[in-house]
Amino acid sequence: MTKVIFDMSMSLDGFMTASGARPDEPMGDGGQQLHRWALGEGDKRSARVLDEMTRSVGAGIAGRRTYDWSVRWWGPDGPSGASRTPLFVVSHSEPKQVPKGGVYTFVRSPEEALERAKAAAGDKDVDIMGADVAQQLLRAGLVDEIHVHVVPVLFGGGARLFENLGDDHIELEAPRVVEGSTATHLRYRVVKRKARR
Repeated sequence: MTKVIFDMSMSLDGFMTASGARPDEPMGDGGQQLHRWALGEGDKRSARVLDEMTRSVGAGIAGRRTYDWSVRWWGPDGPSGASRTPLFVVSHSEPKQVPKGGVYTFVRSPEEALERAKAAAGDKDVDIMGADVAQQLLRAGLVDEIHVHVVPVLFGGGARLFENLGDDHIELEAPRVVEGSTATHLRYRVVKRKARR
C-alpha cells in the first residue's frame, strides 16, 4: 500500500537549511553538509537507508521554490536522477522554461499533487520534499510517516523543518532508529486523528 512520507535531513537544532539560503546556494551557507550522509562517505548504514528509500519511492511532491532553486542541479531527471521518478510541483503557474523531457508536472494545490503522485506511484510510496508543502499536508492529516535524518551539526539559524504546524498536536509512534556515522535516521509513523463529532 502506498505511504505518504515526508523525508528530510535536519540539523540537530531543527533546521533544514543553513542561514543564507538563496537560488545559487539553496541549502544556505554550509548547508550542503546535511546531505553528506546520502553521498555515501563510507557510512554503510546510511547507504542502506538511502537505498531503501530510493527503491520504495514511486513519485515525489515539491513546492515551487524547491523546484526553482534546485532544477539547475536536477536537470530533466529530477531529484531522483537516473530513476526519473515523477515529481509533482505545487505552483500557481508553470515556469517559462522547464527542462525538455523532464519528469515535472505542475499542479495547483498540495492535495492535487498528492492525488496525482499516488496515481503515478502505483504500489510505491510518495515522497514529499520541502517544508511548506509537507507542513500543509501534515496539518491536513495526509502524511503517513516522517523520516528525519538528523545530522550532527548546530546551524543556529536557517529554515526550520517544523515551523508552521498550527496548534493541534500531531502524535507520532516511537521511531525506528538507524545510527549512521554521519547521521541518525529516525522513522516515525503518524498516528491518524479520529474524526471529531
